Amino acid sequence: MSVNYGSKRTVVGAHYGLRDWLAQRVTGLLMALFTLIVVAQVLFTKGSMGYDKWSGIFSTQWMKTLTFCVILALLYHAWVGMREIFMDYVKPVSVRLSLQVFAIVWLVGCAGWAIQVLWRV
Repeated sequence: MSVNYGSKRTVVGAHYGLRDWLAQRVTGLLMALFTLIVVAQVLFTKGSMGYDKWSGIFSTQWMKTLTFCVILALLYHAWVGMREIFMDYVKPVSVRLSLQVFAIVWLVGCAGWAIQVLWRV
């Protein structure tokens, strides 16, 4: 009798469970903290809120770095959520793959646009 002690073969995407759940919570927390930081800066800025004040908030290097990290977190958060929806509700593999490719291209395009806007400030 032969016993196979090798690694288990995973056929479905169920192994993503805990890692994706944790990633959703961590990225969500990071985005919530970022929102609180931006709201605090808006509330404690004296004078009327215009383009100069907004660009002033995002012009410092630490804020650009934090915003870049939040953009990456937002993209990962969105990708995990969209991938889970596609895996759960889209049964034909070709349609699911097409939607996943479209989602990746869309998210990368949004990231490029957001980073371009951020570093132009």
